[in-house]
Amino acid sequence: MLHLTFRQLKVFESVARHLSYSRAANELHLTQPAVSMQIKQLEENISLPLFEQMGKKISLTEAGNELYHYSRAISQQLEDLEIAIDELKGMERGKLNISVVTTANYFAPHLLAKFCQRYSGVTVSLNVSNRETVLKQLADNVIDLAIMGQPPEKLDIASESFIENPLVVIAPPDHPLCKVEKIPVKRLAKEIFLVREPGSGTRSAMERFFALHEIKINKGMETDTTEAIKQAVQAGMGLGIMSRHTIELELETNRLKILDVQGFPITRYWHVVHRRNKRLSGVAQAFREFLLKEATDLMFGARKYD
Repeated sequence: MLHLTFRQLKVFESVARHLSYSRAANELHLTQPAVSMQIKQLEENISLPLFEQMGKKISLTEAGNELYHYSRAISQQLEDLEIAIDELKGMERGKLNISVVTTANYFAPHLLAKFCQRYSGVTVSLNVSNRETVLKQLADNVIDLAIMGQPPEKLDIASESFIENPLVVIAPPDHPLCKVEKIPVKRLAKEIFLVREPGSGTRSAMERFFALHEIKINKGMETDTTEAIKQAVQAGMGLGIMSRHTIELELETNRLKILDVQGFPITRYWHVVHRRNKRLSGVAQAFREFLLKEATDLMFGARKYD
C-alpha cells in the first residue's frame, strides 16, 4: 500500500508542472531544501525515482509521468471540494485566484479593491505575469480567472470582453510630432519604436496594424516591461505604443504625450477568461459578473478617448 500525503502530492505536482524545484518552492512559499525533502520522501515511499537530472534541467521519469497524471486529478478534486465548502459558507470566506498580464496591472488592483470592499471576507491571490506565463497558468488550470487583451485561440476557454483597451502612440513632450495634428501613419516609418517582447498582446496588435498599412517600422529597444518602455520614451530613445490605461500618471504630470496619429487609438478590449470546463467558485463567478457589469463605470464613468 502506498503511504502518500496530500502535502507530498501538492509539492510533487508543482515541481512536475514547472520542472523546477526553485519555481515550485516560490509558488508554494517553501524553501528549496523543504521541497527537495518532500520529493525524496515521496520517492522512498513508492520505491521509484520520479525525476531525472540532465545537466541543470530535470525531467519526469515514467513513474513521474504516471504520478503526475493522478496528482493533477487529485488536485482538481480537492479544489472542487474546497469550492463546494466555500459555497456552503457563502461569500464571507471565499478565495479568488486570479492572474493578469502586466499591462492590466495598472487597473486590475483598483477593481479588486472595489470588489473586496463589497465582500470583505474574500481572500485574493493576484499574480502579475507576461502573457506567456498567464497562458501556461490557464493551460495548467491553476488559476480561477485571468485578465488579458487578446484571448488565446488554441485553449478551450470561455472569454468575455468587459472594457475598452485603447492603444496609443506616446512620445516625450519635446518631440516635434507633439505639435502636429492628424499625423499620417506613414510618417511613423521615420521614427524608432521601443517595443514589448515577441508574444506580447500589445506588440502583436502593433505589428498587425503596421502590416495592414504596409509600413515597416524601425525597432529600437525590446523589453518585457511596460515601465521600461515608458522610461525610455521619456528619455528620448524613441516612440512607444501602449495601452492608454498605463500612462494616466505620466499624462497628468506632462512626462509623456499622446501623438495625434491617423488610425489611432487602436481599439482593443480587455477580456476575463477561464477554462471552459472549470467549476468556478461563487467568488470567482461574482468577480466575473462584477467586471462585466460594473468595470467600465467604476474605472472611467462617462469619459471617452478621442
